[in-house]
Amino acid sequence: MNNRLYIGALIYPNVDQADFTGPFEVLSRVPDSSFHVIAKNRNPVRDVRGLILTPELTFQEAPRLDVLVVPGGTGQEELMEDEITLSFIRDEASTARYIFSVCTGALLCGAAGLLRGVNATTHWAVLHLLGYFGAIPVNRRVVIDGKCVSAAGVTAGLDGAFRLVSLLRGDNVAQQIQLSIEYAPEPIFNAGSPQTAPADILKAVRSSYQDTTNKRLATARNVAARLGIAWK
Repeated sequence: MNNRLYIGALIYPNVDQADFTGPFEVLSRVPDSSFHVIAKNRNPVRDVRGLILTPELTFQEAPRLDVLVVPGGTGQEELMEDEITLSFIRDEASTARYIFSVCTGALLCGAAGLLRGVNATTHWAVLHLLGYFGAIPVNRRVVIDGKCVSAAGVTAGLDGAFRLVSLLRGDNVAQQIQLSIEYAPEPIFNAGSPQTAPADILKAVRSSYQDTTNKRLATARNVAARLGIAWK
């Protein structure tokens, strides 16, 4: 454990803060590491529910990272054709040990061209869109394929973060962090996935996502055309 690790997370307007703060809670505790909060500029950003987050570094100021965390949120949609952001993700990915997407952050990684032929997961409502980026959709909570680590929706970012700690510092350190934050979930309901949720709950939530999902589908098709990927 004599190599210092540099870990960073991308944030942006309308990010889902839990996609960021969940992994932050785990990864910021990795021994002999630094965690950086990075954005296009240093202006505070509001998450999708209004929480204000303040970046520490701009893209230009960011160090070469061992791990880049790419969270999701509705603001991801506006960045799918933002070459400044996509270039930053690609540039860090070229030297990072791991790129860690959480929820719809996988779509951003896909738009940056990082998921061709890669097994990946994302939020269940948009899992079917991964093929537009050349990815192989996998319906699992955490998927590791080479340097690409992807977590499904929101809270799966915690699970993915622990998997990363295990890869970076070993199982013992990961378990120490798990105990220190008392991560021992006991969900009140068994409705945390489409496979277990009651039919009426699934229908209501799917309906609430429909407009956003349609927009993401249109964007995914545009990105697929830009990347030269044939997917229907």
